[in-house]
Amino acid sequence: MTKHQKWFQSWFDTPYYHMLYKKRDRTEAKIFIKNLVDHLGINDQQTILDLACGKGRHSIFLNSLGFYVKGVDLSKQSISEALKSANNRLDFEVHDMRTPLNDKYDVILNLFTSFGYFDSMEDNFSVLNTIKNGLTKEGIGVIDFMNSPYVIQHLVAHDFVEIEGIQFDINRKYTNGVITKSIDVTDGDLTTHYEERVRAFQLDDFLRMFSMLNLKFVECLGSYGLEPYDVENSKRLILIFKNNA
Repeated sequence: MTKHQKWFQSWFDTPYYHMLYKKRDRTEAKIFIKNLVDHLGINDQQTILDLACGKGRHSIFLNSLGFYVKGVDLSKQSISEALKSANNRLDFEVHDMRTPLNDKYDVILNLFTSFGYFDSMEDNFSVLNTIKNGLTKEGIGVIDFMNSPYVIQHLVAHDFVEIEGIQFDINRKYTNGVITKSIDVTDGDLTTHYEERVRAFQLDDFLRMFSMLNLKFVECLGSYGLEPYDVENSKRLILIFKNNA
């Protein structure tokens, strides 16, 4: 990470990030997307934005179900990879989620804890403003966030993982409302330090932010099976909301 880069600008653009997380459960992700589409009643005439789409795994699957999808992400490397799957109903673009969108969408998805990356609350509000101003009049927003109380309670302080000869030494801590994952990557003789930092927002924090931005809270779900949210036992905090303006 160079001196002036934020952690998400350097880490997400490295091959090591994708290597470390390549075993994410794609089956679970597909089940979640199908459940969500059915639950929200989305039809194939509606447009979907995948905000912070990474390499586009959710976007690509949504498109395979027949939807028009646009995926945006700050990582040029990720978007370059995602564009290999582009078609006339699937597009990708490099975009900072703190800045306004050029178009409006019927559904905006922010999935797999892609919120709360920023040290400044103003920046985190900017992401919500991006969603608010990017939704059509009857549009629906979805934020799929970690359930912070559960994560903090079950935080694993240290992991060591080796993948294809690359060593990942991982330390986690919770301090001052932020969950930090420190990752030392050893590739041959070179060790590079990376971080992930996510604000441990809870349901009340989101409800307060929604109220301040005049977003209408609809419901909260606690799993990819769309089970009811339980603060102590749910692994996810899935928020569904609308534009109240």
